[in-house]
Amino acid sequence: MTADQRALFVHAHPDDETINNGATMAKYVAEGRGVTVVTCTAGEMGEVLVPDLGHLAYDKDGGLGERRKEEIAAAMARLGVTDHRWLGGFGRFHDSGMAWHEDGHAIAGDFVPDNAFWNADLTEAADQLVKEIRELRPQVLVTYNEFGGYGHPDHIQAHRVAMYAALLAAAPTYKLALGTPHDIAKIYWCAMSESKTRDSIRQMREAGDTETFEGMDPDGEMGPFITPDDQISACVDGTGFVHTKMEALKMHRTQVDPDGPFFAGAESGHAFWGEEFYVLVKGERGPVGEDGFEADLFAGL
Repeated sequence: MTADQRALFVHAHPDDETINNGATMAKYVAEGRGVTVVTCTAGEMGEVLVPDLGHLAYDKDGGLGERRKEEIAAAMARLGVTDHRWLGGFGRFHDSGMAWHEDGHAIAGDFVPDNAFWNADLTEAADQLVKEIRELRPQVLVTYNEFGGYGHPDHIQAHRVAMYAALLAAAPTYKLALGTPHDIAKIYWCAMSESKTRDSIRQMREAGDTETFEGMDPDGEMGPFITPDDQISACVDGTGFVHTKMEALKMHRTQVDPDGPFFAGAESGHAFWGEEFYVLVKGERGPVGEDGFEADLFAGL
């Protein structure tokens, strides 16, 4: 990778990268910046939301992982991302599955495969990412917070692996066979803005959309999925690339109903996905705009 500025995005399953960072990635690619996506599992145990593809589910015929491998390749092509990698190679770490807690967030399910990412040795998994970090030498790394966004065990493990790998990659004496040490200047966690979410839900309800964010009260408790605005550091305005993001999201055919009211193109939905928010957890905050946020993850570098 020859770009002077390089960002590394670490995600748990195919489609996570597009949902969380699709507009940012498309924008950075268009600006000539280096974008690499590392996916930790193939999402073999994910929910299949499209009935005609239900046979691919883990508890039926199987084959969902291979299908999602094709889907993420198509999504990356739509975003313009040419550097997508699987942590340790495709199939090294298996999707762990999940269940829903009564409080509305994800937890580990009753059945977790022996080779699941959730069961992976942390150092072993982190070493796979250390190699990528030392090769790519990114200035920016993006992953989830310690809750994995919504509690999914693979998201939590991706957070742990990314954070530990960033630390190990910088250590001057750590496993030099994995490459020359490199210290990532800025690390961000993905976030959903509280004010943005509340405003969007209000607009959707006024437009008659009662399905998107079902059960969430725009004036009530938001839960652990949402980040208060005073904790957010950066907002990347990707509105110019939101249609690219939505088209890429449709490539994840098993995970997204293209005719659904949110993903298919209600303007409120598009507006919601156009701005992507981040919490800076390592590095110096760069210049901010009138909204109090950095407009660029590379700000100050």
